[in-house]
Amino acid sequence: MTIAVTIDQVATLAPNIRPSYRQSFANGQTVFDRFGISQNSLRVAHFMAQILQESGGLALEYESLNYSPERLVAVWPSRFKPKGPLDPNDYAHNAEKLANEVYGNRMGNDQPGDGYAFRGRGLIQTTGRDGYTTATTIVRQQFPNAPDFAAAPDEVLDPAWCLAVAAAEWADSGCNAKADQDDLRAVTRAINGGIIGLAARAEWLKKTKFVWH
Repeated sequence: MTIAVTIDQVATLAPNIRPSYRQSFANGQTVFDRFGISQNSLRVAHFMAQILQESGGLALEYESLNYSPERLVAVWPSRFKPKGPLDPNDYAHNAEKLANEVYGNRMGNDQPGDGYAFRGRGLIQTTGRDGYTTATTIVRQQFPNAPDFAAAPDEVLDPAWCLAVAAAEWADSGCNAKADQDDLRAVTRAINGGIIGLAARAEWLKKTKFVWH
């Protein structure tokens, strides 16, 4: 049985949902179906829990890189003093400079300014030139008319594509099978690369399971 995901259900979980995300979910059932998420309620619940966490309750479009000096040291201890070489005061509250420093020369970011240009965006926080290139490839498998997200990164935020990007990355990372096992830790590692925010994701999952059960 295909699980329906309605905008009313989503809005109960995310009262501060951005208009662009609202529009995407209002027309999103095809996306859930094509990427196999709607095959059962566990997949829907886990998918929604992850994107709710990644997007701050569907309220955030861009990764927040507005860090205090103290927070920079906590998040990137190997980069910033006292353990690292960089002075955190030089990067605090400067999102562009910080992104180019911490994301430059990795994740496919090989051009000046790539770190900021390909910072985290969207429902699943697509990051890095490689991430945007991969998103293009996997979304086009189901929607051949999708734009080149590496050439136009902000298209990841467009209502026509934001849900498809998240669903494609989810499916490509093998998360449907992990959700079938109700394995929050495995799903989180696939999405996040670690288990950052695991407790918050668990709380979201309780809420989403109540909606889709």
